[in-house]
Amino acid sequence: MPTHAPKKYRISHTSLQQCFDKSRSGLEKLRENDPSFPRPIKFGSTKQAGVYFVVAEVEAWLEGKISERDGVTRALSERAEQ
Repeated sequence: MPTHAPKKYRISHTSLQQCFDKSRSGLEKLRENDPSFPRPIKFGSTKQAGVYFVVAEVEAWLEGKISERDGVTRALSERAEQ
């Protein structure tokens, strides 16, 4: 079985907004309020240069959020059973 690193795909800021059903400012607020949210990569030095996120980083962040939620849910249900 090959042991190569996964490819790093990128997603544009606009596409990520659509995936998360957030406005531009909503996504910016999420980035500001959650320091664990992946940082974007800017392609170019101009103000109009495209901003992208690494898909694998966004997916890992989301998996972490799901694990946090499930851990809290599990702890609450265990407490309720006692």
